[in-house]
Amino acid sequence: MTFTTPNSTYKNKTLSVLSVAGIALSLGLAGCSSNESADTVTNADGTTSAGENIELLNVSYDVARDFYKDYNPMFVEHYQSENPGSNISIQQSHGGSSKQALSVANGLQADVATMNQGSDIELLEKRELVEANWEEQFPDNAVPFTSTIVFLVRKDNPKNINDWEDLTRDGVEIVMANPKVTGNGRYAFLGAYGYGLHAFDNNEDAAKNYVRDMLKNVKVYENGGRAATTTFVQRGLGDVLITFENEANLAANQFGQGQVDIVYPDYSIKSESPVAIVKTVTDKKGTTAAAKAYLDYLWSEPAQQLAADLYLRPSVQSVLDKNGDKLPPVETFRPNDAFGSWDDIMGTFFSDGGTFDQLAVNAPQ
Repeated sequence: MTFTTPNSTYKNKTLSVLSVAGIALSLGLAGCSSNESADTVTNADGTTSAGENIELLNVSYDVARDFYKDYNPMFVEHYQSENPGSNISIQQSHGGSSKQALSVANGLQADVATMNQGSDIELLEKRELVEANWEEQFPDNAVPFTSTIVFLVRKDNPKNINDWEDLTRDGVEIVMANPKVTGNGRYAFLGAYGYGLHAFDNNEDAAKNYVRDMLKNVKVYENGGRAATTTFVQRGLGDVLITFENEANLAANQFGQGQVDIVYPDYSIKSESPVAIVKTVTDKKGTTAAAKAYLDYLWSEPAQQLAADLYLRPSVQSVLDKNGDKLPPVETFRPNDAFGSWDDIMGTFFSDGGTFDQLAVNAPQ
């Protein structure tokens, strides 16, 4: 996993795992508070008071690093304008969404969790780290932006991949994240399964046959969405990468520019990126109000526009409407509407011996 933090000029730098481990340990010490006295602030009436030094740790999923890298200094500037004399810094931790949630469940001292799958927040709720009403604490069921699953193909699409059914053709090699451990991979798998149900009039057997044929063409299962992109773009493996829309655009417009194209399927899955305060940690540290402000600001117009600029679909409709040129309409379905609760989804599809294991002849363990 990768950790980053803004410095005094709000530019990000990468921290070593060892240094962040030390930070996480220090934050976790009982009775420790990050709100230590800082600069002396002169108030309007001429009196003085002490400011605060606040440190927040955002534990997040793999491909969100680019959004939060830019969001954090934006929020820091906003927060300090609203709270003169307070100094706030944000550390980031990124990896596979479910692995990140498990790290928090096992003691990583996150102030906020920003994941790409509801089950990852639900895990923290079950561990009583997140409050039961976390979805009600923010707009849009605590989902500030969404994405969808698309295909990244080689320049000029030499394999002529235009929709889900093309992924089953002989000679097509697929790269995707591992559905056993990553939200990116789960959405890719569920997107394929949902397409099968859509294409075959909700015939479960036909949908399973389609997914089985598609999975036969998977050349690489990577342990995270960014790792899958690196394998496809930089290592040159595979003919098509199944991934999030924002990740595909990042590759097409930046580090894979001129090498790849994006293909939008006619029907795909909506991925939701829920956020929550890790209340047991923030209450202990005294950072609950700052953590709430950090997540609240995700719904501000600047943050929503930043999401759109990075090809995430804003939950604020007015901002989404303004960005229709880069975020074209796609018919999508919600996994919970199609397959039930995340507990049901995880048990049915991704448990040991579940549907994914049954259909993927080369399923990763």
